Amino acid sequence: MKKSEPKSGVSRRDAMKIITTGSAAGILGLFGSPLLRAETRVTSSYATGVAPIKITKVKAIATAPEGANLVIVKVETSEPGLYGVGCATFTQRAFTVVTALEKYMNDFCVGKDVDNIEDMWQSAYVSSYWRNGPVMNNAISGIDQALWDIKGKRANMPIYQLLGGKSRIAVDAYAHASGATPEAVAEGVQKYMDQGFRHVRIQQGGYGGVGTMETQPDFKEAGFGMERDSFSDQHTYMKRVPVMFDVVRKRCGEDIELLHDVHELIDPMDAINMIKRLEQYHPYFIEDPLSPENMKWLKTLRANTTVPIAIGELFNNINEFRDSMVDQLFDYIRIHISEIGGITPAMKVARLGEWFNVKTAWHGPGDTSPVGHAANGHIDLAVWNFGIQESHFWSDKAQEVFSGCPTYKNGYMYINEAPGIGVDINEKEAAKYPIGTKSNWTVRKSDGTILKP
Repeated sequence: MKKSEPKSGVSRRDAMKIITTGSAAGILGLFGSPLLRAETRVTSSYATGVAPIKITKVKAIATAPEGANLVIVKVETSEPGLYGVGCATFTQRAFTVVTALEKYMNDFCVGKDVDNIEDMWQSAYVSSYWRNGPVMNNAISGIDQALWDIKGKRANMPIYQLLGGKSRIAVDAYAHASGATPEAVAEGVQKYMDQGFRHVRIQQGGYGGVGTMETQPDFKEAGFGMERDSFSDQHTYMKRVPVMFDVVRKRCGEDIELLHDVHELIDPMDAINMIKRLEQYHPYFIEDPLSPENMKWLKTLRANTTVPIAIGELFNNINEFRDSMVDQLFDYIRIHISEIGGITPAMKVARLGEWFNVKTAWHGPGDTSPVGHAANGHIDLAVWNFGIQESHFWSDKAQEVFSGCPTYKNGYMYINEAPGIGVDINEKEAAKYPIGTKSNWTVRKSDGTILKP
């Protein structure tokens, strides 16, 4: 009986001849395709001896078209016309991030291969020996996002495709409704419901009721602190929040998902008691009821309420998420992506969350740039355990500075489908809006004691 020949069309005798003579093309033909197919294969540039694309400059671009300080990183490369942009916005300390980028990270990055994003992040993270805080994390984030932007442009794909492709049609988002009274808050909720939003965060006044307290604080009468310092009466705030939820539920119904941000402005046991009172209103989640100094209270909180909890906006280090996530002590990952170092570490946290049924809820205020919002969106589209995304609606001024800003329709955020991150910056327009040093996150009790946000 005649022996069959290999499916590739090469006889057994010819195959042995190819192997013994070391013909690479012949071996390629043996394993799955005719010899001719090997000639048409596209070989990666790194395998052909072509020089890798190197970083030639790291540039910081600071701008404030809506008043909030924004810092953008532009990574230029040895490939003419190829560059990437990333968000490095630490709005309260913007000038320090600019200095870190220009005086330290430029020298650290120039000459390195743009392809090696993981290596760049890991080496930058430990390059200062002591682990980073928000200044260096934001600097690293801008570079990290810019390198992902470059990789997407080279691949001719949006970044989410490089992260695994779409897991959903678009990014479900929540809007913000606030007002001086519960009735005004309800009106805001109804407005967003009419626009198609399914999720709305509700706040009476600023965080902790700032700006709506009836009484004048004693510290201002005594001339203590600064005139611009804010005031929150914790007892008044805790009484108001359940009333606000009650009014909104009665006027807007049970179908709308309601969120609320405590912003860590009350003591842990007070937060637990208040959240227990909110159970009957079925919040989608309560955000940041505990400050980073009080994370041990999460176990007590979890044991005493069924309300979902979002935590992590103030975390600097991705390791801060680990133990609480593994112990399933919270439900939503509240990350400010530039604060923890960019897309690369955010993906690590998101992937860990999938194992423990913890969902994402990336921070997306007006002091995250459109570039940062797009970075949020790319991860939102790709990860399975996406929960919700905070929205921001960009002004005309901001859209003149940033092309390709995310857009909203029927409660969904849509990112630009262009290759890379999808957003670019007009440096000439950006220069029209210089940044400043104003920073006012000072909130006090009536006696002048600082409240920790």
